[in-house]
Amino acid sequence: MGVTTVGLLGSTGSIGTQAVEVVEANPDRFRVAALGAQRSVGVLAEQANRLRPEVVALGDASRAPELAALLPGGVELLAGPDAMAEAARVAEVVVNGVVGFAGLPVTLAALEAGRRLGLANKESLIAGAPVVQRARATPGAQIVPVDSEHCAIHQCLAGVAGPRRSPDGSADLAAVARLLVTASGGPFRGRTRSQLESVVVDDALAHPTWQMGPKITIDSSTLMNKGLEVIEAHELFGLPYDRIDVVVHPQSIVHSMVELVDGTTMAQLSLPDMRLPIGYAMGWPDRLPVAFGAIDWSAPLTLTFEQPDRAVFTCLELAYRAGRQGGPAPAWLSAANEVAVESFLAGQLGWLGIAAVVEDTLDACDHDAMDSAEAVLDADARARSYARRMIERRQRAA
Repeated sequence: MGVTTVGLLGSTGSIGTQAVEVVEANPDRFRVAALGAQRSVGVLAEQANRLRPEVVALGDASRAPELAALLPGGVELLAGPDAMAEAARVAEVVVNGVVGFAGLPVTLAALEAGRRLGLANKESLIAGAPVVQRARATPGAQIVPVDSEHCAIHQCLAGVAGPRRSPDGSADLAAVARLLVTASGGPFRGRTRSQLESVVVDDALAHPTWQMGPKITIDSSTLMNKGLEVIEAHELFGLPYDRIDVVVHPQSIVHSMVELVDGTTMAQLSLPDMRLPIGYAMGWPDRLPVAFGAIDWSAPLTLTFEQPDRAVFTCLELAYRAGRQGGPAPAWLSAANEVAVESFLAGQLGWLGIAAVVEDTLDACDHDAMDSAEAVLDADARARSYARRMIERRQRAA
């Protein structure tokens, strides 16, 4: 078993820094060939000096001279809006930890180069599904999901044998009754809409079980994260939406389940530690010898499950609606949500306003074809513009 070269794009964020920990825990398995970030010069330079990649990519070209002065000798510096996509072609395995729709070029570049993609950037698959699926057909290209839920489903489906395979070649879909995507419920589980009218940013960022970046943490509080994961599961595994369900599991031990037609339910369990799915994607199809998230089975363990409150957490139903509508609707959903979350984090929009802005924007979605990367970018831009107008209208009315 040789050493695998890895590209870590979005290396300074939550996923990226944990991927670095996986690499350093498995020095005989991985060598970092590429690192990339948008603007975090100090952290990126520190990582480069520690890991000595061949290539470092920086999205913000204006800070390239500052970074160049901090890099070790022999490291190639790429800078500008295409830098991370270019770096995605360098390594055998690419971990896409870029936040939001900005990760689409990295996803496309890695797949079009025939690489294995450890996908933590769900927005790129959701918004750009038609073009991503086309790139996924490139010889050698593979997607191994890093989201803990989809990683769990991937592992469960690998144990379902049969002649009728899913799009990633892992399972007999005829044997699958449904996918059960688990949700922690976030920090506001059990609250009513009236109780959520006055919540603030710090409340929404106080996730009870996971340590994540601010955008995904806010998405978890609204259950939009779970809605996006439903769309992602549809795109990754090829099952229709009426065979993909969400169940709230506050302990975050069962990361998702696959129910089979004979009544069997297969589940993947571990403590909440993102290094496990990151390592799974980086090492697949092999298992890494260093354990992350192992459960102490000698201690008492309680697992509970409940249905999500769709009347309070309306983002979940909006995601199902966008997924079933197809075309540009998932791109409009994702773009509007990014804009609304940014406004909430900036104190310009209330928590309940996130879902309201997303719904208003989705209502205005057109039916244009999504047959190219340019069409995806255009849909994203138009949705963002509309969402910003909806936020400005709410601010004037307040």
